Amino acid sequence: MSDDKPLTILCVSSYEKGHDFMRECKEQGCRVLLLTSKSLEHAEWPKDSIDDTFYIPDKNKEWNMRDVIYGVSFVARKEKIDRIVALDDFDVEKAAALREHLRVPGMGDTTARYFRDKLAMRMRAQEMEIFVPEYIHILNHNDINKFAEKISFPYMIKPRMLAGAHGLKKVHSKEEMWNRINNLGDEQSFFLMERFVAGNIYHVDSIIYEHEVRFSIASQYGRPPFEVAHEGRVFTSRTIERGSKKEQQLLELNEKLLKALGMLRGVSHTEFIESDEDGKFYFLETSARVGGANLSELVLAASGINLWREWAIQITTMKMKLF
Repeated sequence: MSDDKPLTILCVSSYEKGHDFMRECKEQGCRVLLLTSKSLEHAEWPKDSIDDTFYIPDKNKEWNMRDVIYGVSFVARKEKIDRIVALDDFDVEKAAALREHLRVPGMGDTTARYFRDKLAMRMRAQEMEIFVPEYIHILNHNDINKFAEKISFPYMIKPRMLAGAHGLKKVHSKEEMWNRINNLGDEQSFFLMERFVAGNIYHVDSIIYEHEVRFSIASQYGRPPFEVAHEGRVFTSRTIERGSKKEQQLLELNEKLLKALGMLRGVSHTEFIESDEDGKFYFLETSARVGGANLSELVLAASGINLWREWAIQITTMKMKLF
């Protein structure tokens, strides 16, 4: 950090996570503020590393962004907020909107969209000639019927903005497809539909600095997250063989994708599927966050790299350390 006044970091998190991030920020001499859900008031946050905490009412786990902007703007009357960090995937848009409103440096609305909106990220990946399963925005019904005539079932119907396996629905026929779409009502345009690809699913966890991927590690899920979430399977993941052809392919695809999406600094969790049918790797989704479900512990055990702490060092010093 510079010799000037310590940075003030506003951490935005609607879930309890990012303890190591906040601890590292504090160790770097920062003033740490936490904006979180009122329902998490009694969670085991690392209070010795947090200077002040602000709570947002979270009816049905949703935040009213107008209230968030009002609240943070009020805090900013006395606090000079230097950085705003989303600790969870669901908070990426909130943090981007706050940065835009307060003119705080960091990822704005446009870039954040690539890391939250499954439609936007697929379109950008396709522009870069990265394989993606055939997909369509659930918008024009004539186009959807044409898609169903051309692309074989089953399909996955996915919310554009939710994380992981939340809100996913697998459909096996045109009747099932239209039942699902019609049940969405006015929410239809917030979803996309894509061809289901059977195969092994991999994830690449990365650290990005000055638009360059400075660290990445590839792993394979034991079972697809969709099966874990919807069929009660056990979640597992393991790193794949270092130096293997498969690892090289995944790391190269990941680097190409992240450069195309425009991340300047931070961390990312990206998923690909290896098709049982043709053996190709298809891009599924990415995010501007540390992977959930204890994947940060997997990365730490396999590499010695603490993604949360490295991310905090970037935010506070604009330098790389790599433990």
